[in-house]
Amino acid sequence: MTASSTRRTTARSRIAAVGAIAVAGSLLLTGCGDQTKGKDSGSTDSSAPLADLLPSDLRDKGEIKVGSDIHYAPVEFKDSSGKVVGIDPDIATALGDQLGVKFTFEEGTFDGLLTGLRSGRFNMAMSAMTDNKNRQEGVDPDTGKKVGEGVDFVDYLTAGVSIYTRKGDTNGIAGWSDLCGKKLAVQRGTVSEDLAKQETKKCPAGKKIGIEPFDDDQQSQTRLRSGGVDAASSDFPVAAYAVKTSGGGNDFEVVGDQVEAAPYGIAVAKKDTQLRDALKAALNEIVKNGEYAKILKKWGAQDGAVKEAVINGGK
Repeated sequence: MTASSTRRTTARSRIAAVGAIAVAGSLLLTGCGDQTKGKDSGSTDSSAPLADLLPSDLRDKGEIKVGSDIHYAPVEFKDSSGKVVGIDPDIATALGDQLGVKFTFEEGTFDGLLTGLRSGRFNMAMSAMTDNKNRQEGVDPDTGKKVGEGVDFVDYLTAGVSIYTRKGDTNGIAGWSDLCGKKLAVQRGTVSEDLAKQETKKCPAGKKIGIEPFDDDQQSQTRLRSGGVDAASSDFPVAAYAVKTSGGGNDFEVVGDQVEAAPYGIAVAKKDTQLRDALKAALNEIVKNGEYAKILKKWGAQDGAVKEAVINGGK
């Protein structure tokens, strides 16, 4: 997700066995509450093994503020108590154990996260955000013009994009080329929206894709469920989770293959190189000590695992 991107190279990832996601997800249902009240991740132990790698101001505060669109189960969402849970919060907790700080997730719309990061509202953004050159360089994918200084990414997972429809009502949709003349719900500012804009250019006159962007993925699902659109698109782990949990597994079905596989990255302002490098070191440590693998297994996301942290690995 995030402020407009470029096409991925096979969408948000083949994160994992749908069944495994469902098992984990069935225990953690999205709640509603104020996101900033959800206690998030990490410890404040200055004796943590990698604490000295952090900038002194963050180390002294004992907290890193994380911008996130917390409506994207199972990557990040709220459970019934209002606590922020999911793949990203669990990874952040493990990073906090290494760095001796807590990671506090703060709500933002997906397409506004990088703006919040650049303005200093957040120290980093972690929200199933695809690392790509446009975001790295601050380029608007629609116009090709530079709109900001860009960000650096610490890549931590791989994922791809999927299409899903109402269960038993696919309208002949089996892939992106079947969407001409159809209505598609997407989350605003995501790779799904970028891909839809590119695909509609291939459609004949009078048969363009009716793209309906929403602030969050839950709104897209509601629109599809009501029959207002023919299909929706989101990252595979999110689509798979929706298919397994919405309506007890009776609302939706995934159609076609994942596309645009690319890395998720933790976004950091270009100037914050010390924080970026500390996050990279902490991620490599949890990969090495096995905590990372445990987290991905918990959420059924093993297929999206990376072997080591990479800075700006997106294309």
